[in-house]
Amino acid sequence: MTQTGSPQRAGLDRASLERALEVACRAADAARAETTPRFRSVEVETKADGSPVTEADREAERAIREILREAYPDHAILGEEGGREGDDRARLCWVIDPIDGTIAFSRGLPLYSTLISLVEDGQTVAGLIDLPGLDERYTATLGGGCLRNGKEVRVSQARDLQRSLISHGDPFCFERAGQRAFFDRLAREVPFLRGYTDAFGHSLVVGGGVDAMVDLDLNEWDAAATRLLVREAGGQCLVREFPGGKVGLVLGSPGLVDELAGWFE
Repeated sequence: MTQTGSPQRAGLDRASLERALEVACRAADAARAETTPRFRSVEVETKADGSPVTEADREAERAIREILREAYPDHAILGEEGGREGDDRARLCWVIDPIDGTIAFSRGLPLYSTLISLVEDGQTVAGLIDLPGLDERYTATLGGGCLRNGKEVRVSQARDLQRSLISHGDPFCFERAGQRAFFDRLAREVPFLRGYTDAFGHSLVVGGGVDAMVDLDLNEWDAAATRLLVREAGGQCLVREFPGGKVGLVLGSPGLVDELAGWFE
């Protein structure tokens, strides 16, 4: 398991990180222009892996890629819908999820998000979670703190699990990860347990409203931005690797993350 708490030094300087975040924000704006008009008016398809996808997912990723390619033609790009492009050996790679929470988007729930991150040698150095339906955007650069719509946010520092608000991902994701016992223990022992799924739940942790979250069976594009945002908001993010390239996150208040980490089978 990997724990991220205090920032490590990036190869990019401060000006380069700030420029990267500005480009990411422009890309998120372009994604909003594709998703917002299609919200509550788009058909849903099913991909080979059984997950849902819509025209909005594809068009938003296309728009994001166009902006990133123009600004950084030498960087690699990894996206949920379009896969990887660019040099596999590239030290800098953009990781994108055009719509995280496609189920919510397709059902008319405004809890979906767009995730964009710049990863340098495996470490996220700039990233954002954009929530168009709520008009909220969480942004961070390595060592630069975390902002929500331009104002600093901090993760909860709660330590008492019995008094804390804890969130979780979908129960079937715990089963896929071989951690159904973890979910059952959460349901049994945590009084204030809420199912705020996907990056919407992550954003609630980053903003301090939810004290900690356990989210399993994730892909790299689901986790890359969150790893940085939580850390820059003063929290801790434990990364647990699973077979098949999947990861799980326990994120939030450092004291609660340490306690919950001991619940893995």
